[in-house]
Amino acid sequence: MTVMHEIQQTIWVNTPKGVGHALFIIDYGIHQNTVWVVCLKETGKILHFDSNQLTVTKNNTLELNELDFKP
Repeated sequence: MTVMHEIQQTIWVNTPKGVGHALFIIDYGIHQNTVWVVCLKETGKILHFDSNQLTVTKNNTLELNELDFKP
């Protein structure tokens, strides 16, 4: 069963194509990675990424910022 969830709060994520705003999460089930639909900050392009391709940049709802995510 496929489930799509619209993300209500702003979640900024790092992607292989740059920083973007996560819009939706699509779960296709246990045999496939969760897919994130992201709008890229620089270009406005909307792209799909597997969950293992993303990291959270900052989340204002949780009072986290980019300084909290030092590698």
